[in-house]
This record gives sequence, structure tokens and C-alpha cells, in this order.
Amino acid sequence: MASDTGPSTGDPTLRRRIQPWEFEVFFDPRELRKEACLLYEIQWGKSHKIWRNSSQNSTKHVELNFIEKFTSERHFCSSVSCSIIWFLSWSPCWECSKAIREFLSQRPTVTLVIFVSRLYQHMDQQNRQGLRDLINSGVTIQIMGASEYDHCWRNFVNYPPGEEAHWPRYPPLWMKLYALELHCIILSLPPCVMISRRCQKRLTLFKLILQKCHYQMIPAHILLATGLIQVPVTWR
Repeated sequence: MASDTGPSTGDPTLRRRIQPWEFEVFFDPRELRKEACLLYEIQWGKSHKIWRNSSQNSTKHVELNFIEKFTSERHFCSSVSCSIIWFLSWSPCWECSKAIREFLSQRPTVTLVIFVSRLYQHMDQQNRQGLRDLINSGVTIQIMGASEYDHCWRNFVNYPPGEEAHWPRYPPLWMKLYALELHCIILSLPPCVMISRRCQKRLTLFKLILQKCHYQMIPAHILLATGLIQVPVTWR
């Protein structure tokens, strides 16, 4: 049930919340916005308190900004576990992936889960390898779905009164296409989703190109989830 008010004025995260329009333009999977936004949660040890904040690109990528802020503001205690969740509008580039791995290798009690709205320059082989290296190092990477968008809207956005549950309903197809491409990356398969932008009409277009290896390696339910293809069924 949506509340009749926006976030409580006593909410300690209120001053760190982003505006609804910022959330919409940064996290719409159809938009190929150059700037990136990071929403993050940090939880220490067995504490139930969750620290939330946001960051945007400066002269550096948001991932590097987070690492610098985290390491400069916190006296890290290696005996205390730390759980970090990122909600990123773009997946990390290969250089940021490398920096993240170095950051985590120095802090073995830190775990990181990353949800992304879009895959950054996913045709680039270095970016693809960077994501695989992150996953192989223990980082969980997933494409944001409806539950993640709803969670971010409620906890990171200064939504208007009565709009608690009214996060932007982005087309599920785009989430499924990026999830499909992420599987290709994880399995070291060729790209299957080609994305382009028609600037004059401000349209983002996609082309799905599946090869034999995709049908052989990707689970059928993931292929079928897009609603764009039919996987042949062999009857016994």
C-alpha cells in the first residue's frame, strides 16, 4: 500500500536521496545516457543498520569514486564483515572491474553484489572479460529487474507523496535482453544483442542475433523469456 506522504522527514537518508527525474533518466534501460549513477548500501557485521548513499560520475567513474570515498572515510577492521550492494545504471568498464578486484583482494571480509540497469559497451572484449573476471573473483552481477527498481525507488528516491509504489515501469523486454547478453558474457559466448541509437527520432533499437552456440549453451528458459524466439523441442 502506498503511503499518503513521501519519505518521512525524519528519514536519515532523505538528504542523500536522488530526485525522481534523476532516477528515471539514469536507470531507464532504453536510454544510452553517457553519465552513470551508483546507488549503494553498506552493512557492517551483524548490525541491522544499512547505510545508503548515491554517487555520480565526476572526473572519474562512479566505481572509482566509491572506492576512494570508502577507503578514505573508513578505518577498515579486517575482523568485521562488510556487505555492499551496488545498483549501477551502467555495468563497470574493464578498468573499473580491475580496480574493484584490487579493492576486494585487499579486503577479504568484504562481499559485493552488483545490479546493473545496462551493460556498458558490451561488444568490447575487454569489458566482457572484465565482468567475467569480477564474477570469477566472487562478485555477483545481475541485471536489475522489477524488484530491484522498486527497492531503489522506495529507498533511494525522494518520491512525491502517495507515489511510494509508483516507480517507472520500464519495458521488461529490455531487462530480459540485457540478462540474456549477460549470460553470453558469463559463458564466453559471442554477443547476441546489438544495440544502436537513432538520434533523430531518439529511438534505441536492438537486434537479436543468435548463433548455434547460443542455443547450445544458454538455458532454454532464458532464451524463451525474451518472447522473441522459439526454441525447438525434441520429443522422445
